[in-house]
Formats: sequence, structure tokens, C-alpha cells
Amino acid sequence: MWRPYTELAQTFFPNATIIVDKYHFIRQVTWAIENVRKRLQRSMPVSLRKYYKRSRKLILTRYKKLKDENKQACDLMLHYSEDLRLAHRMKEWFYDICQMEAYRQQQREFDDWIANAQSCGIKEFEACAKTYMAWRKEILNAFKYGLTNGPTEGFNNKIKVLKRSSYGIRNFKRFRTRILHCTS
Repeated sequence: MWRPYTELAQTFFPNATIIVDKYHFIRQVTWAIENVRKRLQRSMPVSLRKYYKRSRKLILTRYKKLKDENKQACDLMLHYSEDLRLAHRMKEWFYDICQMEAYRQQQREFDDWIANAQSCGIKEFEACAKTYMAWRKEILNAFKYGLTNGPTEGFNNKIKVLKRSSYGIRNFKRFRTRILHCTS
């Protein structure tokens, strides 16, 4: 999600469809809810502040994936602040949009989500909505085509691990062969 990169891609590949990787736009919502939690945390007494810091995974994990005792703990955290409740609802709604199968429905829900985020009164989500408006076409392409950069990142990680475990490379041809063998 960097304009010079997309401009470069459009220059050299004019017929290509630009897609923002799912990781990069989902991360925006994660950062927004994390910043809401941190902002609220700063205004709390020390004991609650530590609890909210240690329990951040409860807020970030999908609510339906939490066990019953963790759902109760999450509900207790959300009970403390209206902003955190609204931010959590916005996060869950966005994750639901990302998992929808029908593209047209995703498109409508995404536009509704942006409108809600812009008018919710939470500055972190308003900033997120502004980013999504700037990258709307590319994010919708990600929904439409379902492509991610995950496999490429996986190959890169395998190469880095191989490089780290080999304690230096003397023969590039042999290293290349090991990479091809490892990633095939």
C-alpha cells in the first residue's frame, strides 16, 4: 500500500490489475483497534491498565473463535468502554466482510463499513476509513480475485531459513540448487 509502487507497476505493466495484499489492508483494522485499546489503557488505573495490556489477544482474536471463559473476559473488557465496544464491532464486521464469498455483497458491505467508520466518532477508525477510500479499487480487486502474496512470502521465508542454517554461502550454484530443491 504505497502509491509509488503502484505507479511503477502501472508504468511497466499497463494492463495489470493492481491488487493490495490482504495482509496489508486487514492490518489497518488491527492497528485501529489496538490504538483504541492503548488510548483507553492510558486513562485507566494501573491495575486495569496491566490487565488490558495482558489481555490484548482477547480483543484481537475473532470473537466466535474464543472459548466460553475467554468470551466472558472479552465481554468484561468491552463493558468498560463504549469506544472499545464499537471498535470491536467494527473489527468483527470487517473480518466478516473479508470472509464473504459473494463479491457484490462484499463490495456493498465494504462501502457500508467505510461509511460507518467515517461517522463512528473514533479517530482511529476514521483514519482507517480514509485509507480504505484511497485504496478502494485495489482492495476490492483483492476481494474479487482472492489473490494474496502469502505463497511468495512463504518461499522467501524458506530461503531465509536455509541461508541462516547454512552459515554462509561459498558456492552460489549449490545454494541455488538447494533453494530449488527446498521450494519445489
